[in-house]
Amino acid sequence: MEMKKLKGHLAMLGANMMWGLMSPVAKMVFAAGFVAPVVMVDFRVGGAALLFWLASLFLPREHVPVKDILRLFGAGMLGVLLNQGCFIFGVSLTSPGEASLVTTTMPMWVMLLAWLILREPITLKKAGGIILGAGGAIILIAGSNNSGQGSNPALGDVIVLCAQLSYALYLTLYRNFIRKYSLVTLMKWMFLSAAIMALPVSWHQLASTDWSAISPQEWGGIAYVVVCGTFLAYICIMIGQKRLRPTVVGMYNYVQPIVATITGICLGLDIFTPLKGIAIILIFSGVWLVTISKSREEETESYKS
Repeated sequence: MEMKKLKGHLAMLGANMMWGLMSPVAKMVFAAGFVAPVVMVDFRVGGAALLFWLASLFLPREHVPVKDILRLFGAGMLGVLLNQGCFIFGVSLTSPGEASLVTTTMPMWVMLLAWLILREPITLKKAGGIILGAGGAIILIAGSNNSGQGSNPALGDVIVLCAQLSYALYLTLYRNFIRKYSLVTLMKWMFLSAAIMALPVSWHQLASTDWSAISPQEWGGIAYVVVCGTFLAYICIMIGQKRLRPTVVGMYNYVQPIVATITGICLGLDIFTPLKGIAIILIFSGVWLVTISKSREEETESYKS
């Protein structure tokens, strides 16, 4: 495997491992009742925007014309605000297990959108890999001890599904555009746009939040969501997106249920069974099948030769 693609795979693995911990961490913060979902969204987009702009001070400056800034605002809407906002709101209404189950649909949406927009072929390997990965993820989630149902699971699941659709659309529409600029330049503009668009909606909740009632444990959870689940995870995502095809990027969503299951086992909330071992093998087999399937460019090269 080329070093460029290997870095992409490692980056996607790292991002989805950090995201796999986000559902239980965010649920823990919401359980105390002092941080509303919309405030958590503000923490994510505003905190990450601040971190990316601070990082840009130590890097060479890139000129971004106004027309590209407007395109980055669109990318920020799909890839950051709608994706993160819908996910956080959805998790607050449903259980972490059901939210994880809904996230397994994202690779399917990426495959369909890449076929419609980028003319990426839907090969037998690609479709088979997605089916294997989805099957493994469903086995993991169904066999886990997912306690604590949400207040409105059906609505929460639909909102989490909207998050998957918005991110799949972002991966497809902006696949080539993001290669134009450096990672930090892209992220600082995308997160700034998301923070600006989120503020008018969340201002009332921010003003009414009882900040003194938030415990150190909850602040730690918020810090994890901002630094690991957003700042570092999106750095990894951009590295992976620049090196891998959209369908391969989407397939790594199946890593999140593995992380959630392993975390539950380590905390004594779940146990390891042979069935879960089979599920993990199915997930990584699915990722491998999608990885070795040919893209449109590779099929064209094969035809020419």
